[in-house]
Amino acid sequence: MNSDVETSDTIVREVVINAPAERVFAALTDPAQRVRWWGAAGKFQATEMESDLRPGGAWVMRGTGPGGSAFAMSGEYRLVDRPRLLEMTWLDAGRPADGVTIVRFELTEAGGATTVRLTHSGFTSDAVRQRYQGWPWLLMLLKGYAEGGTAA
Repeated sequence: MNSDVETSDTIVREVVINAPAERVFAALTDPAQRVRWWGAAGKFQATEMESDLRPGGAWVMRGTGPGGSAFAMSGEYRLVDRPRLLEMTWLDAGRPADGVTIVRFELTEAGGATTVRLTHSGFTSDAVRQRYQGWPWLLMLLKGYAEGGTAA
């Protein structure tokens, strides 16, 4: 079932990963793991992440974007239910006028595989939502990492 959805204020994507939910959750939340798979050299690559993994805890991710430009994303964890749910606020430091949005990962494990449903919501306009078209690519990177441990 393909449940990819886009509206002016929301993106929803799903991917099935042949790995236990705990492995996928760790790849999403452990700073040492996240910088290994979040991006690819020369495109968009996380190089540093700080994480206080608890409701109300802060997270920051820094890295290199296209052309070598620096980027920083940050937010606060809203919901943490290991290994089923992760929800956090999301702010692009390079585009503060875009406002704070919400990123939610729902993980459902069955038969040794995990379905990851990503919902990114709260966009203030269609133009802002259009800036976040990299989610399918990032989910494929997560899938490759969680299934085989390959680094970015």
